[in-house]
Amino acid sequence: MSDTMPIEEYLQKGGVLTSPDNATPRYRGELLRLMASFVDSELAGAAGFADTINDAPGIKERIASAKIVLEKTDHAGRVLEIMGSFGADTGRYAVHHPWDARLTREADIGAARQAGDMRLSVFHYPLQGWIDAVIMNVLMGTAGTIQLRELTHVSYQPLAEVFRAILPKETHHTELGIEGLKRIAGNEEGATAAREAIVYWRPRVAASFGLSASTRFETLARFGLRHTPNEALLSEWQAAVDVQLAALNLN
Repeated sequence: MSDTMPIEEYLQKGGVLTSPDNATPRYRGELLRLMASFVDSELAGAAGFADTINDAPGIKERIASAKIVLEKTDHAGRVLEIMGSFGADTGRYAVHHPWDARLTREADIGAARQAGDMRLSVFHYPLQGWIDAVIMNVLMGTAGTIQLRELTHVSYQPLAEVFRAILPKETHHTELGIEGLKRIAGNEEGATAAREAIVYWRPRVAASFGLSASTRFETLARFGLRHTPNEALLSEWQAAVDVQLAALNLN
């Protein structure tokens, strides 16, 4: 970084930072918030899927569920390690909160975060059986892939490298969900239950993209932590989900 160029200008022009020592207090705060949201969402997501492993209808499905739980927890740990380089208490972080805690099924919190918990709002809702879990995995997995692809370009280089390594595995989680959904949609009873779950989860996953014309996005963009507006990512997700569900006659 130039000794005379303001950090925001440097970052907006595609500059990257490689060490906590180079980060301003405001940048550190925004970066830690972004990382905490990812870590909390991964831990909460893993905790939710762990409870569904015994609902799986077969060994193959149980293995897929266990793989998702294992890898999401590992991904949280890899980002948490970077948080530790900024001074986060990593030893306490993963165990200080009940990640399996959920609101009621009927709750509607939009995109709001809960006090002391940075998980995306969708991870506050409880799963209800195997088909419900598969639908949530497919819809949120597709969203997560799009959101994570955006984060592979963050201006903090060590974090961008971790996100790039994580992306293929997170994408595979969605592929596992789609395999399971194909089997579910193969009979009318399963397809009917899947459509009901889609009605429940689709608006809640959509809320995870945040508000359109977000002032927070503008702040993150100035630091090179975001590049694509929320509404563009949401539109990409809507189109991808429409294609997935149409292929299985679930629209």
